[in-house]
Amino acid sequence: MICGMGTLAREEEARRSWPQRALRRVTRRRDGRAPLWIELAIIVWLFWLYDVINDLAPLRHALALANGRSLLQFERSLGIDPELTLNRWLAGHATLASFASYYYFFAHAVVTFAVLVWLWWWRPNRYVALRTALVIINLVAFVVFWRYPLAPPRSFPALGFLDVIARSHALVSWHSGVLTRDADQFAAMPSLHVAWALWSATAVWQCTRRVAIRALAAVYPLLTAFIVLGTGNHYLLDVLAGAGTAALGFGAQYAFAQLAALVRRSRSEPRERAAETLTAQP
Repeated sequence: MICGMGTLAREEEARRSWPQRALRRVTRRRDGRAPLWIELAIIVWLFWLYDVINDLAPLRHALALANGRSLLQFERSLGIDPELTLNRWLAGHATLASFASYYYFFAHAVVTFAVLVWLWWWRPNRYVALRTALVIINLVAFVVFWRYPLAPPRSFPALGFLDVIARSHALVSWHSGVLTRDADQFAAMPSLHVAWALWSATAVWQCTRRVAIRALAAVYPLLTAFIVLGTGNHYLLDVLAGAGTAALGFGAQYAFAQLAALVRRSRSEPRERAAETLTAQP
C-alpha cells in the first residue's frame, strides 16, 4: 500500500513537472551555457526599446535643451562643472582629440560585447547573473532617457563648448548619416558609456585574479569618464548617474537572485518533507 502511494506520488509529480522539463530543454544548453537564441532575442529587444525612445527625440528638442541649461546652472551653483575646462583642453590637442573621438564611438560597444562573449564562453556559471545586471542597467537608463531628455554640452556652442568629435574630422561623428537618424542625441543622462564601462570592469574583476588585467579594468571606467566629459557629450552628473545606474543594476540583480533562491527553497521544502514522511512510514 505504501509503495503504491509512493508510486502514485511520483507519477503525479512527474505530470506536474513536465512543462518545467520542457522549458528547461528550450532555455538551457547541455554544456551549461545560456542559449544563444535567448541572448540574441534580448539584444534585439533592447535595441527596439532604444529605437522607440529615439523616435520621440524630434518632439523633445526644446525640452532637452532646457534641461541641459538647467543642469549646467545646477552644477555651477555647486561648483562641480569641469566639463568646459576639459572640453577646451581636449580640443586643443588634435591627436588626443582624434583618439578620443574613435574611443567614444567604438570602445564601449566593443569592450562590452567582448566581455559578454568572454563570459559566455569561459565563465558560463557567472554569465547569466552578469548579463542580467547589464540588462537592468540598460532598462533603468532607458526609463531616464524617456522621462528626462537631456542635450549634451556640445549642444551649447554659445556657452563655449566645442564638438570635439566633429572638429577632429573623425570618419564617424554625430553628423554621419546613420547616427543622425538612428542615435538618440538627447540621451545624456545617465551616461551609458560609464555604466557599461563599470559593468565591464566589475565583470572582469570578478572573473580574473591577474593583477595586470584587473588594473586595466580599473582604469577603463576612469578613462571613459574623462573622454565623455572632454568630448562634450556628457556632464559630470551624467557620469555620476551612470555609476549609480551600474550600482543599481548589480544591486537589483543580487536582490532578484536572493528572492528566486528563497522561492525555490519554499517550493522544495514541502516535497522534501513529504518524501521524508513516506520514507519514515513502516
